[in-house]
Amino acid sequence: MEMNLQPQVANDVLYEGKEGAYYSWSSSKSPVLGEAKVGAGKLVLQPRGFALPHYADSNKIGFVVQGSCTVGMIFPSSPEKVVLIKKGDVLPVPLGVVSWWFNGGDSETVLVFLGETTKAYIPGQITYFVLTGGLGFLNGFSAQLISKTYNLTENQTNTLVKNQAGVLIINIGDKITMPKPNTGDHDQNLFQSINDDLAKIIKVKDAGTIVGFTSANFPLLEQLGLSANFVKLESNAIYAPKFASDSSVEVVYVVKGGGRVEIVGINGKSVLDTEVKEGELFVVPKFFVSAAVANGDGMDLFTVMTSSKPVIESLAGKTSLWKAISPTVLQASLDVAQEFEQVFKFNIENSQLLIPKNN
Repeated sequence: MEMNLQPQVANDVLYEGKEGAYYSWSSSKSPVLGEAKVGAGKLVLQPRGFALPHYADSNKIGFVVQGSCTVGMIFPSSPEKVVLIKKGDVLPVPLGVVSWWFNGGDSETVLVFLGETTKAYIPGQITYFVLTGGLGFLNGFSAQLISKTYNLTENQTNTLVKNQAGVLIINIGDKITMPKPNTGDHDQNLFQSINDDLAKIIKVKDAGTIVGFTSANFPLLEQLGLSANFVKLESNAIYAPKFASDSSVEVVYVVKGGGRVEIVGINGKSVLDTEVKEGELFVVPKFFVSAAVANGDGMDLFTVMTSSKPVIESLAGKTSLWKAISPTVLQASLDVAQEFEQVFKFNIENSQLLIPKNN
């Protein structure tokens, strides 16, 4: 299997203006996205920037890289829910659910969206359907149909369809007061933070932290069939080799810093061994083994996996796959003496999934 797994920055511009921008990772420029059926995009909102109501053909999880954002979500046959999310928050967005996004702060807001595209029109790419504005569906219907559907005059129909000339992101003036967040919606139903107690946390001194979100601690993820991790690696720390034994695909965004990523595929072949930096995205195909090493400044990663309860096999630490293999089988498999096998397993017993630089 030949795949180009080289990390890529967002390489397609869906919209770019003074109000904000939306960039995506194109499957035509990054074919591995289509092969793995995952997709990604990045939303940038300037102060008072407003992403018009829309829905998508893919399940995805949003992560706030910087700033804050008011989000409105309309689930089928449900009233609008409004939440305020900020840096470090994780927000699942199911396919077909209508949402809008507004930066009510005084600094730039950046969000990244990672998801699966098994039901998408274009494998590896998230397609959006906008309700209003220049790309809105109202433009596609005849004036007569709109007029009769909503019982409007000709002038009223033109107002409904043509008044909003914006395309995807607009600037909302100070005279408009946007909805306030609904009280009580941050009860772990719609979003969580990497600082929430309910998130599964693995913390290793001088190595880093893994914060995990699965359907076990975030029920909405069951509907999406996705899970997420935020991984913070300290200076020169190692994220030990691991693989998903349930065939999950992992899509990874470098939030901050940089380092080196190694991926091993079929027949023990190295398929990626390269430097990665902030803003880049890479994919770990199903069953491939991956590891990462932070550089001197450390590295933060946000990852999404195509399972709500992924089964991860680690090759380091007390739960390592090596440790579960019986001694004689391991000796025969590695062609080593009993003494070496014992040293190897002793060292594994004292290792972790995250390894400090001086370990």
